Amino acid sequence: MSTTIDNFTKKLHDNLEAIEDRAKSLKESIQSAPKKTQAEIQSKFDEVKAKLDAKKQEFDEYRAKLKTQFEEKESEVKSNVEEWKASREVKKLEHRADRAENYAATATFLAIATIEEAEKATLEAIAARLDAEAANIHSKGDQHESHSA
Repeated sequence: MSTTIDNFTKKLHDNLEAIEDRAKSLKESIQSAPKKTQAEIQSKFDEVKAKLDAKKQEFDEYRAKLKTQFEEKESEVKSNVEEWKASREVKKLEHRADRAENYAATATFLAIATIEEAEKATLEAIAARLDAEAANIHSKGDQHESHSA
């Protein structure tokens, strides 16, 4: 394999490991959530939300870039590629390879962003469920007090 391909696959491997690490972190966060207090969950939620808010523009740029790259990829006519291969149009083929690598990198970064958003949404859901359960407990306590009065 060429050095360019080796470098690309190394970067992709590193990015996929980052995704795997984030997914494991999210899994651990979800598994430990029921054992945490509402204040701990709220604190973690605030931390994740602040991180996401700081990266929101970057994530939005990745989404826009991915959309543009997807549209470019779709417009690339397969017959043109075959023609470029046959006539050995190296510059066009290299440009196509660069765009494909950028697309893969952008999709990977967006996957990381999506996992971070999933963590925020999960913590938000757990906090909402705790609120509902707390309200239900208080409601039952109020009903019990009114029946005994």
